[in-house]
Amino acid sequence: MKHLQRRAEAALVVNTFIWGTTFVVVKQALHDVSPVLFLALRFTLATAALLVLFRGSWSHPRNPRWSLAGGALAGVFLFSGYAFQTIGLQYTTAPKSAFLTSLTAVMTPLLAAIVYRSRPRALEIGGVLLATGGMALMTLPTAPGATMAINRGDLLTLGCAVMFAFQIILMGRAMQKHRFEGIATVEAITCAVLMFISVPVLEHAHAVWSSRVIWAILVTGLLGTGAAFTIQAWAQQFTPPTHTALIFLLEPVFAWMTSYIVLHERLGIRAGVGALLILGGIVVSELKGSQAELQAEVGDEHAEAAKSDA
Repeated sequence: MKHLQRRAEAALVVNTFIWGTTFVVVKQALHDVSPVLFLALRFTLATAALLVLFRGSWSHPRNPRWSLAGGALAGVFLFSGYAFQTIGLQYTTAPKSAFLTSLTAVMTPLLAAIVYRSRPRALEIGGVLLATGGMALMTLPTAPGATMAINRGDLLTLGCAVMFAFQIILMGRAMQKHRFEGIATVEAITCAVLMFISVPVLEHAHAVWSSRVIWAILVTGLLGTGAAFTIQAWAQQFTPPTHTALIFLLEPVFAWMTSYIVLHERLGIRAGVGALLILGGIVVSELKGSQAELQAEVGDEHAEAAKSDA
């Protein structure tokens, strides 16, 4: 089972690499298209791809009714996270938004402990705090006079972090009982529908159908949404929500790397230290799994010895 967890977490790293490296593509496309409309088109393309890819899985006997409800509920939280983040960006700065969104990694173990009525482990919390400190170094403003005063945009973005945390927890819970194909597809459908409904409410939609907009929709719709959410749904069968949230903190690291290669934006010493702290947080969190695995192996040896004595 441990090898499946390692494969799942490696797949989630690939997911985060996709999201991080498409940051530049999306950033350039948003010069020509409004953000909520872009998201609606992105999720629509992802939905169409998943419906075609998994068209034969809908008749599977594993309790499709709750699978439908679970995917839809995860989709509602995913949509809510994007909506809170998009609206909040109108009232706060992009660096503060990025940092506050990253608090998903902090929210996830705390909310998971409430949902599952369990206590988060010390190494798990330590890894989250270490990685969050890294995010602060990478994203918080350093200019003279920069402030961290809380405004309504910051509060909305905090709501975004809570919504994304619940989405991760719900995905983890749903994948314990249901097929990942159905969960991922229903989640994408729900998010696409809610995005289109919200376009006239959240923004004055506009689009210039330039090559960078079309390319961004194709890349993010097929890879960054369709493939990535399918990978997430599959992987969360084998790894806990806290590990998922921590691995997703690699996204800004990959985004920085892509920006450096494509746009020649330097990382800087401060941001580089932040990236190392994020990696360190993930390693610390993984120590929990290594200790548990060692304890399990010791327990198995004791059990075998007891059988031999008998």
